[in-house]
Amino acid sequence: MQDYSPSVAPIAKGDRFNLNQCPKNDFKKEQMKNIHYASVVGSLMYVQVCTRPDIAFAVGMLGRYQSNLGIDHWRAAKKVMRYLQGTKDCMLMYRQTDNLDVIGYSDSDFASCVDSCKSTSGYIFMMAGGAISWRSVKADFDCYFYHGS
Repeated sequence: MQDYSPSVAPIAKGDRFNLNQCPKNDFKKEQMKNIHYASVVGSLMYVQVCTRPDIAFAVGMLGRYQSNLGIDHWRAAKKVMRYLQGTKDCMLMYRQTDNLDVIGYSDSDFASCVDSCKSTSGYIFMMAGGAISWRSVKADFDCYFYHGS
């Protein structure tokens, strides 16, 4: 991935992933078997948990398709790696300060997962100008409303 051009964002606004992007026949499934997607997503999870809150949402989305990935999922994983390549000099930094107030932010979408009708929520807590805790997660509960047919 070193020779690829860097990406300006780990995921583009409006990018959606769903089960319709997964392989539908044995030939397509066989093509995807040679891709080490689970290993790549696992490595991205490690990076996200340890130092990079900016990729948490994208990595969470990619992790949903580890057992049945499609080419769109693989392209998105490569885009996150290109983003990391372009931002490898970025790091968490903390200011020296007497004010150690913790500031938190959270957000959630509403039923954005096309496959399960579940929401994704996330949070980040900051102290001394840097992130100290973060997470992006698919909700454990279903939304019950008429989805149409």
